[in-house]
Amino acid sequence: MFDLHALEEAEKLVRRFFPATPQYNWPLLEARTGCEVWVKHENHTPTGAFKVRGGLVYMDGLHSRGVITATRGNHGQSLAYAGARHGVPVTIVVPHGNSREKNAAMRALGATLVEHGADFDEARVEAQRLAEQDELDFAPSFAEPLVRGVATYALELLRGIPVPDALYVPIGLGSGICGCIMARDLLGLSTEIIGVQSTGADAYARSFREGRVVETERADTKADGMATRVPDPAALAMIRRGASRIVTVTDDEVRDAIRAYWQDTHNLAEGAGAAPLAALMQEREAMKDRRAAVILCGGNIDLDLFREWVLA
Repeated sequence: MFDLHALEEAEKLVRRFFPATPQYNWPLLEARTGCEVWVKHENHTPTGAFKVRGGLVYMDGLHSRGVITATRGNHGQSLAYAGARHGVPVTIVVPHGNSREKNAAMRALGATLVEHGADFDEARVEAQRLAEQDELDFAPSFAEPLVRGVATYALELLRGIPVPDALYVPIGLGSGICGCIMARDLLGLSTEIIGVQSTGADAYARSFREGRVVETERADTKADGMATRVPDPAALAMIRRGASRIVTVTDDEVRDAIRAYWQDTHNLAEGAGAAPLAALMQEREAMKDRRAAVILCGGNIDLDLFREWVLA
C-alpha cells in the first residue's frame, strides 16, 4: 500500500499534532502473563484512541465541502478532530444506543451526529446513502491513508522496543492490524502479528479460516470497537497474507483484561483496547518466556458500561 518513506512522512505529519505515545514494559503484567510484555499506549492520544492518526493523514490535503462516515466512536472522533484542524465539516452516523460519551466527544469536536440503525454496518449503509444524497465525501473505516496513518504507531513501537516475538492487535474493520503488518514488513522484522476478535463478533476470524469474506448476522459484544459484522475484502486479504492467526476472546476475558490494566498499570482501557491483553493471557502457556507486545488501542469506555461490566 505504501513504502517506508511514505510511512515516515505520515509519522512527521502526525507529530505536528501530538508526540509519540509511550510503550512501557510493566512488571506486574509480566508476572500475570508469564512473558516479557510491552504495551503501546494509544489511549494517550488527543482523542484517547489510535484512530486519530488515520484521520490526520486522511484529511491532509483533502479538498472537500464535507466528509461523512459511520462509526462506533473512535473513527468518528478521529475525523472530527482532523476535520476541525483542516476546516472540513464532518458528519458522523452512529447506530442507536451508541456510547453516549463517545457521541458527546464527537459533538464537542465539532461533528454533526446522525443516529441510524441497530449496529455499525446499518449505520455505514446510511452514511453511504447520505453521502450520495448530500454530495458529501464518504470516508470509509478502511482506506490507504487511514492505514498509513495508524501504521505510525506500529513504526514507533517496533523501532522503540526490542524486536517482539509476537504482536497482538484488535480487529474492528482492520486498519490497525493492517498498519502493523505493513510496518513490520517494511522494517524487515519477523514478528508474528496476531489478530484479536470477540467471540460474539468474529466475522474476520471466520473469514480468515475460510479464505473468503464471511458476514455474520450479529455483532454481540460490549467491546464496541470490535463490533463489526462485514469484513472489508482488502483488509481481509492483507490480514490473511500477513497475520499468523486470529484469536477470539469472550467479553468476560476482556473484562478481566480491563481490570488487569487498571490494577497493574492504572490505565483505563476500553473493550477493544483490552482485547489484545486478553488474548495474550489466553495464550499464556504458548508465550511463556517469550517477548510480546500488545496494543492498548483506546481508553474510551463509558462510565456506566465500566460500572456494569467491569465493577460488577
